[in-house]
Amino acid sequence: MTMGGAVQHKRESRKPGKRAWSALLLIAAALPAAAQTQGTLLVTAERLFDSRSGRTVERPQVLIRDGRIAEVGRIGDAAPEGVKRLDLPGMTLLPGLIDMHTHIDADPQYGGYTYLQFGDRFWSMLSVKHARQTLDAGFTTIRNLGADAWNDIGLRQAIDEGQIPGPRIVGAGYGFGATGGHCDSTFFPPSMAQRNPYNADSPEQGRQRVRELRKYGATVIKICATGGVFSRNTEPGQQQMSLEEMKAIAEEAHQWGLRVAAHAHGTSGIKDAIRAGIDTIEHASLIDEEGIRLAKQHGTWLSMDIYNTDYTQAEGKKNGVLEDNLRKDREVADIQRENFRRAHAAGVKLVYGTDSGVYPHGLNGRQFAVMTRYGMSAAQAIQTATFNAADALGRKDLGIVEAGRWGDLIAVAGDPTQDVRLLESVPVVIKGGEVVKDAR
Repeated sequence: MTMGGAVQHKRESRKPGKRAWSALLLIAAALPAAAQTQGTLLVTAERLFDSRSGRTVERPQVLIRDGRIAEVGRIGDAAPEGVKRLDLPGMTLLPGLIDMHTHIDADPQYGGYTYLQFGDRFWSMLSVKHARQTLDAGFTTIRNLGADAWNDIGLRQAIDEGQIPGPRIVGAGYGFGATGGHCDSTFFPPSMAQRNPYNADSPEQGRQRVRELRKYGATVIKICATGGVFSRNTEPGQQQMSLEEMKAIAEEAHQWGLRVAAHAHGTSGIKDAIRAGIDTIEHASLIDEEGIRLAKQHGTWLSMDIYNTDYTQAEGKKNGVLEDNLRKDREVADIQRENFRRAHAAGVKLVYGTDSGVYPHGLNGRQFAVMTRYGMSAAQAIQTATFNAADALGRKDLGIVEAGRWGDLIAVAGDPTQDVRLLESVPVVIKGGEVVKDAR
């Protein structure tokens, strides 16, 4: 046999026989069906909360494909064969919840100066645990309004890469404001030269800070327009950024496609932030009638953290929080809650923001009950953490269970529109079509 003949013989011997061809054809025929169901989840429940209308839908069936909601129908509608199912009898499905104000690398156990016993990377490590606690609480998206050392941006990247579990993160990186203001480092003497590297003391510096923060991964801008509770040498009512500074920051951020959140407890700072075009006002504790009118006129969202004072007053002293900070918290707490009631009654747009990190992560759902105590129905409170929050973020992929949005769902036993405290302990969490918690 020639060399060419030997090669030809080997080629012929590798050709599949009739039986092999038949098997290959069967496999090929099966591939399209398998491809249709791979990465697909069918979820059924007793009811579904429609976050757009605030009403519930009976016997829902939700098909999630490749992480996105493909179809929303009723139990019994046609569905792909062989699809993975998650049947939740007696339970209510809701969109994954959104917390619009978190500090994912902060831990309230270490108040005042007690945090100085740890190295800088300690907080990076804790943020990983906090992310899992937040996700397990049913919050599949957070807006993180200020972190140290870019912890929220790095955390977001690790979550998005699938390296660790956690919520979707809209992160500010560093919050910033005036030198000596609430967003600055205010607890140390000059010899320690501690400062926020992104302080801004003019409109031009404000514009520059927006560009710098965006460059390094910020997807929202956070500023401090007034003093605050947990800083030293500031009072919540003090305005600390001028109208011109805030207007420049808002214009610059909007030019780059970013939205702006302003920490603002004080009356004048709230109103100037609204006039400047800031998108969301955080805390809004001392808002007055004119501020409420301006917020409604401009369509500005208020994010009012009306739960966390319960934790601060109960546990803060034990955790090392200084008496001056506890005083400020006591002074604004009831005023803020009554102003929440007034703003809601006036028809101001409200979103769900907890300031978690001031109290433990994973307890994010405890604010719903406080919101109902101060004037909201349970359905309205849930809307602030779903439909409203997605709208305030400018996101068309979150906040509603409908085709095209991310397959982020939670489920609770019973009906949360009748008992909103069901959302304080969420047994089933789905993110991007993956069941990340099932504790039924």
